[in-house]
Amino acid sequence: MRKKILSILAAFVMALTGAVATNVVAATPATAEPATAASTPAAKPSAQSNCYTWNSTLRRGSSGAAVTQLQIRIAGWVGTGESLAIDGQFGPATEAALRRFQSGYGLQVDGIAGSETFGQIYALQSADCTPIHFAYSEFNDNCGANNFSGGRVGAATAQENTRRVMWQLEAMRKKLGDRPITISSGFRSVSCNSSVGGSATSRHMYGDSADMGIVTNVHSQCTLYRAARNAGFTEILGPGYPNHNDHVHVANGTGTFHRAPNC
Repeated sequence: MRKKILSILAAFVMALTGAVATNVVAATPATAEPATAASTPAAKPSAQSNCYTWNSTLRRGSSGAAVTQLQIRIAGWVGTGESLAIDGQFGPATEAALRRFQSGYGLQVDGIAGSETFGQIYALQSADCTPIHFAYSEFNDNCGANNFSGGRVGAATAQENTRRVMWQLEAMRKKLGDRPITISSGFRSVSCNSSVGGSATSRHMYGDSADMGIVTNVHSQCTLYRAARNAGFTEILGPGYPNHNDHVHVANGTGTFHRAPNC
């Protein structure tokens, strides 16, 4: 009997002290939602130029290099028989020329050069600051030398003078319905000018002159002459003037001389 009781007690103790296996389920960490990066709006391309960029609005009273660069590009938008001084001073004449430029290209006409005006100028010029419809190669044949050397001024000055003429011609082209203007002669060295029988005082030797040849069914000589009178040139010679019956000559000299008796 005692053995039976002891056996029962032993079994009871073992039940109390026995290890009970417990299954532990490892917690699965929550998967974090991927962070969504804030989208950065693409920068809007700003109008700019490879050769010159204006950084501020220009209006009457402004001055400096920025005004000079503007004047060069709108010098062909003056009134009949007028010319625009490239002096870096934004006065009444510059404002009037700017208003004509703005009107000619369908811009807001306010006489103030801001982003809209500069954007139009950027669209009109090549990387070397020349207008898109003309190239130096049209002006620097120089009797086959293809340069701006040997004139009455240094090559750099002659080239810059030519660039200014090109912008005036760009204005002429626009006013003539964006139809081509053919250049038959531009810069000439002193020796080149002599060899072609040019005047001893010819502006061709300064680079600020150009001759426009006639292209059939495009522009008549008198049409070119009249258009040139509205493009700021101080010297214009055309039909009826000695030795100018087959072309129209324009230049930016020191005095005003416009002659074309047959027009």
